[in-house]
Amino acid sequence: MPTTTTKPLRIALVAGEASGDQLGADLIASLRASHTNIEFAGVGGPAMRKAGMDTWYDCDELAVMGIAEVIKHLPRLLKLRKSLVSRVAEWKPDVFVGIDAPDFNLGLEKRLKAQSVRTIHYVSPSIWAWREGRAKKIHDSADRVLCLFPMEPPIYAKYSVDARFVGHPLAKMFAIDPDQATARAALQLPPQGTTIAILPGSRMSEITRLGAVFVAAAIHLRRLMPDLRFVAPMANARCREAFEKLLRQPMDPKVDRSSNPPTAEEWKSFRSILTLTDGQAHQVMIASDLILLASGTAALECMLAKRPMVVAYRLSGFTYAIVKGLGLLKIDRYSLPNILSGEELVPELMQHDCTAEKISEAMRDWLKHPARVAQAVPKFKLLHQQLVGRPDAAAEAVLEVAQQPA
Repeated sequence: MPTTTTKPLRIALVAGEASGDQLGADLIASLRASHTNIEFAGVGGPAMRKAGMDTWYDCDELAVMGIAEVIKHLPRLLKLRKSLVSRVAEWKPDVFVGIDAPDFNLGLEKRLKAQSVRTIHYVSPSIWAWREGRAKKIHDSADRVLCLFPMEPPIYAKYSVDARFVGHPLAKMFAIDPDQATARAALQLPPQGTTIAILPGSRMSEITRLGAVFVAAAIHLRRLMPDLRFVAPMANARCREAFEKLLRQPMDPKVDRSSNPPTAEEWKSFRSILTLTDGQAHQVMIASDLILLASGTAALECMLAKRPMVVAYRLSGFTYAIVKGLGLLKIDRYSLPNILSGEELVPELMQHDCTAEKISEAMRDWLKHPARVAQAVPKFKLLHQQLVGRPDAAAEAVLEVAQQPA
């Protein structure tokens, strides 16, 4: 039953981008269901405002991607963080919750913790992939870390950090048994036949590096299986414009790195069997029989859609040299289905292996071996169930810290 107290419970939150805004809104709704006398203030977006938070700043203020962009906006971001430290401390919350945006929020949390404000960091940085030792430093910032993956709390335990697995929000957005027929009807795709989804990424840099390679791979595959159809969800208008531009320009054979690159005529004809959608990525995944995607969250989403996939990615040469040279990457597997399962459930073609021919071969292997798909799907379902977590686990973990004796 919801509890009521005379003095309202105060929770300050800072979310740094659209995904954090939705995560924050869900947390606010869950907290309101558990505690009737509660106030929220901080940094958020439309979803958190609609949920009832007093937003001092919009989360767009923190949405800065890329090294060059961060450097450009650094003075403004540092000024904003300094202002937030003062405002949060003056508001005297019972707990502060920094949602994702670790580069901004962990520093903010550290300063607030030094002023005796209880702090929680919601969404663990990927310490299992990059520099596990960061977990020790997070102890100086957060009294508790809320984790989306079950393998994260044991890592924090090695550094005496209080971390709780609260479930992944994406796991609640997919049915255990997704309805392919309904998804195809909603997208107006043919109900019969084999449909392959192409997801070249949601960032312009990813489309530049991967878009043409993915299209070339599809053309290679279509030479062997001409009845295939393709669909590609576009993350936004800029991504669609860039992808449509590369569809009009045949790929440079040197970039394709194959002995028999697509011809201009093949490139042109491919456009006739490709459907582009604005957004609707989850529907596209469910509607498809196989998915080619850039490594990242999309691999987790495809796993939740219970679809076989080929994961491919290529960093810029400069970035790859730095990552390899400094030994920053601490994992042998890159995609979340493989990391979560501890085995190679799905093929990964990274960097020099990210070529049209190798990608095409990996896709064809799925299509030629339906028994392999049948073996993978139950494993995807099991991982899905493990990621759901308990209902209201995040709210319970926040209230537990907020209601601790001063």
